[in-house]
Amino acid sequence: MKTIDFLNFSGKRALVRVDFNVPLDDKFNITDDNRMQGALPTIEKILNDGGSVILMSHLGRPKDGPSEKYSLKHLVKHLSFLLNRDVQFADDCISEDAMKKSKALKPGEVLLLENLRFYKEEEKGDEIFAQKLAQLGDVYVNDAFGTAHRAHASTAIVAKFFPDAKYFGYLMASELANAEKILHHAEKPFTAIMGGAKVSDKIELIEKLLEKVDNLIIGGGMAYTFAKAQGGRIGKSLVEEDKLDLANNLISKAKEKGVNLILPVDSVIADAFSNDANTEIAPNNNIKESWMGLDIGPESIKRFGDIIGNSKTILWNGPMGVFEMKKFESGTKAIAEAVVKATKNGAFSLIGGGDSAAAVSKFGFSDDVSYVSTGGGALLEYMEGKELPGVKAINS
Repeated sequence: MKTIDFLNFSGKRALVRVDFNVPLDDKFNITDDNRMQGALPTIEKILNDGGSVILMSHLGRPKDGPSEKYSLKHLVKHLSFLLNRDVQFADDCISEDAMKKSKALKPGEVLLLENLRFYKEEEKGDEIFAQKLAQLGDVYVNDAFGTAHRAHASTAIVAKFFPDAKYFGYLMASELANAEKILHHAEKPFTAIMGGAKVSDKIELIEKLLEKVDNLIIGGGMAYTFAKAQGGRIGKSLVEEDKLDLANNLISKAKEKGVNLILPVDSVIADAFSNDANTEIAPNNNIKESWMGLDIGPESIKRFGDIIGNSKTILWNGPMGVFEMKKFESGTKAIAEAVVKATKNGAFSLIGGGDSAAAVSKFGFSDDVSYVSTGGGALLEYMEGKELPGVKAINS
């Protein structure tokens, strides 16, 4: 893998694609800086070599060009604190000002560019836009695993303008190495925990995992599609009516392949989608008509926990319930605790980005698992066997 360890950056300007798509509150304070922290080793290696760094990222999904809400200027102060040096800012990513500032960078200096997605050309993978970005640096480094599955200008196209000077950053290399470990070197028993709202979002990954895992635990909203497919009464719980046959097919496939597919047996049900709702525990296949399942119940927690505790490799992608609400966080928290305990006992645990990463962070367990991925969608696609444009661009 062609990482930044292959190069001494002394006197070079490194154009680094990072994933600084961090959550901000209504006063523009960063509420979770994990993605920024993840990029620090790469930035520091370049600076310590005597190079300078031009950072580019997106933030949110701006629809109509520049907006205060999605400006990366809100990150400058915190980034300066993290790097223990002043970070310069260019209020446009391809302007004359950006060009001037990048050319004037001295060794050890850092320039952050304004949000790439203020230009529609970024998401369109526009070559002229990518070429303008390329003029800002001598070397290209991709350290943004969270966007590696997108064929955007800054992740897939810009690399072609650096045919002999393109590298993976440390975060990118680490993400790929950990995904490879799960895909090709998993110690048995191997347990995958799938949660989240929809079976359709995870279908390709589930099918791929059925070739590899010993146990497949399914929780979260998607579990009710399985419950209904087997004739259960699920009240107003989330369901994909057009995926009932698919759910039954997956159950059959698991049996054929000798995979232990474990579904919840009970749920915390509520009479409204609210933290103030009335709640009860009910069997997963017998939920009252106007009620909905919003978390796994105590019996499911115990069953899932026992399986996780006996595992040597664990992949977790997707929460067990609406963990953002205090009333419905118990299932997700208990699974996180079971994964932490198994990790302490020697298991390798990979948390698959997105909501799973958010949950582990919320409960304070990020440092107690083997690896927390920064890329939800990118990790899923990589594990489904798809070639990620951001990875291909460096390797080709």
